[in-house]
Amino acid sequence: MKAGIIFTGTGPILILTSYESLNDQGLIDKLANKGITKYIACELPLDLVKSRYGNHYNVVMGDLRQSDDLRVLDYNGYNVFQLFSFKEMGKPIYHEPES
Repeated sequence: MKAGIIFTGTGPILILTSYESLNDQGLIDKLANKGITKYIACELPLDLVKSRYGNHYNVVMGDLRQSDDLRVLDYNGYNVFQLFSFKEMGKPIYHEPES
């Protein structure tokens, strides 16, 4: 499982995914299906995310209505942005649709 912040036009969201990387074509397609086509993605250490979100992490992982390939852990952009420092984020991945 990978965790990452996705910086979108409406603000950051925190996702969990079973894809190998945040630039996997399957994840790109999943995000596009949700209307997210242009973004900056930064991976976060999964253990750090688990410790910051505590039981909420377990609740989201136990939600049978979501699939492992894309789970939204937090869509409150302010909260996501404030919980993690830039030092904790991995190298940014830039994605935008081809013209």
